[in-house]
Amino acid sequence: MAMRSRWLLLILVATPILLIDQLSKVWLTDLLLRAEQPIPILFDWIQLAYHENTGVAFGLFPDQGGILSIGAGLVLILLAYTYQHLLPAESRLVTIAVGMIFGGGISNLLDRLWQGYVVDFIQFGWWPVFNIADSAISIGVAALAFHIIFIGDEPLPAEPEPFDEGLLSELLSRDPEVSLPQEQRNYNSESPS
Repeated sequence: MAMRSRWLLLILVATPILLIDQLSKVWLTDLLLRAEQPIPILFDWIQLAYHENTGVAFGLFPDQGGILSIGAGLVLILLAYTYQHLLPAESRLVTIAVGMIFGGGISNLLDRLWQGYVVDFIQFGWWPVFNIADSAISIGVAALAFHIIFIGDEPLPAEPEPFDEGLLSELLSRDPEVSLPQEQRNYNSESPS
């Protein structure tokens, strides 16, 4: 995959995730704040519940907004460098996985920068409340880990050497004695048979 199309595919994966996550947060924040209670989707097992997460995933390290924003930004920069220079360019799985991580990571980073917290709204059983960006990041990390662990850097088939029919025909049609320099021709004729 060419470098330009590789980054284009990544952007085509990341952008819808970012937009869907941001739009869902705006819509559901309004809906859930007006409802003033969780909205059941599948009994009490899956529900929509408004939560302001000032920490990282699963609410760890609460109230560390500035440090988390800087850390998230650095992780995204490191991921871009790794994607550009270390991850295989020909793998669509890697590109899609990194696009998912970028889309979710940028969306959550924007929340932190604009609001100081990330809006989470999906409550799934006993699991901590999360959002679409968190889901995209988790799936992207799992797919990238799968590629690294199980697929790795499988070598591509070797490119065949360029083949020039005209040059080959010309070389084969030459008299071997004529194509040798004068010194070598003399040496070949003097050597014992």
